[in-house]
Amino acid sequence: MESSTDGESKRVCIKLENDAVCMVGGRWDELSPEILASIFVRIVPQELMVRSVALVCRSWMETVAGPYCWVEIDLEEWCRRCCIANRSHLIDPTVRKIVRRSRFTFRRISTYRLGNVGFSFAADRGRCLKILQIPQSGITDEVVEKHAGSLVNLTFLDISYCSKITEKGLKAFGKQCKSLTHLRRNMPLWELPTNFEASDINDQDALIIAETMKGLQRLDLAFNWLSDTGLVAILTQCKALTHLDIQGCWNVQLKGNLEERCEKLVDFRSPWIDEHADGLAVSSDNDSREDESEGESIYSESPSSSDID
Repeated sequence: MESSTDGESKRVCIKLENDAVCMVGGRWDELSPEILASIFVRIVPQELMVRSVALVCRSWMETVAGPYCWVEIDLEEWCRRCCIANRSHLIDPTVRKIVRRSRFTFRRISTYRLGNVGFSFAADRGRCLKILQIPQSGITDEVVEKHAGSLVNLTFLDISYCSKITEKGLKAFGKQCKSLTHLRRNMPLWELPTNFEASDINDQDALIIAETMKGLQRLDLAFNWLSDTGLVAILTQCKALTHLDIQGCWNVQLKGNLEERCEKLVDFRSPWIDEHADGLAVSSDNDSREDESEGESIYSESPSSSDID
């Protein structure tokens, strides 16, 4: 990061990998924290916010240390790099620290492999939270049952690949989070058996969703084990539903008028649409993330905790 002074005008360049964003103007260091934050969140990845922006001057450091930059907490890419570098132990304490910094005004959290400690801390302070994306996290049913009641304003929940959240946890979300309009509950492709039998059918997730999440508008259930029975329950109970993704749900046969009912939705992805291509895309995406640089704490080059907290 570079800065230069020319009379009353100052010029600041923030280097982001191969690009640089320059801001020119008079007395930029005296802009209000709200205006500075609105600029920062649009041009600077959150993982660089503290390590770079906060080092320019005191007013910028105070802005980054305040709540305005952390209304939307998006750490998923950084969390993935931490996991690749075997530093997943940094995820929960980092989420806790940023939640505190937001002064509990955060409206979105997007992480990866969040643990019980990080989830509990965020959920208890998540009265303003509307979007919660925590794929492949290790959160358990017991923790969900204990803390889901605080997420009264949650509208979008992504608990894909969260194998420790079973029907009990899903029911807790459904009963406590009455504002939900979008649920993403995709399951890992590799957990499906090679040859389906009657014993492989499991409509519990679908029946719980139909019973407790009747206000859903969008539902993603790729590679779930539901059958026509579960699908009928969802279509019958979730009357506001407009988008449904059941790719890879090979137990679904769409018998009777089920296919016709599904086709009336604004967007419907059947069990057989692009399932192989979708699986390859997911695999390719994961492989590309493993090629990224090793994860590092976004606080590794930050000011002392006394200057931030």
